[in-house]
Amino acid sequence: MRQIDNRSDINILVNSFYSKVKVDELLGPIFNAHISDDKWPEHLDKLTDFWETNLFGVAKFKGNPTQKHINVDKNLNYSIEQKHFGRWLQIWFETIDELYEGEYADKAKNSARKMSTGQYLAIWQQRPENIIEY
Repeated sequence: MRQIDNRSDINILVNSFYSKVKVDELLGPIFNAHISDDKWPEHLDKLTDFWETNLFGVAKFKGNPTQKHINVDKNLNYSIEQKHFGRWLQIWFETIDELYEGEYADKAKNSARKMSTGQYLAIWQQRPENIIEY
């Protein structure tokens, strides 16, 4: 089995992963409602930048994923739940295991696990009922 060695490998991973997400019963409706067909190529390229930055330390990614997730949750009437992030992780791990092994594959899994927890907590903390004003 191959290892993740370069941007091309990350691009294959990202595209394979999101092709599954787009048709997933739980996640597909969320992603497809927020990313139009004509915007998917740009989004996938940006996510390849994100993972290239995350895995290889190449400073390419620019953006605020946390704010994007908060906005999606708000647009969905604050209905994003832990199960959504769990499913996202399940598909991510499954895709990595189908394509790659080794140090960077493990790093991609560990980073995703940490990110999913952080993103969910950020969403939860920004919900109107959880904002504490002093």
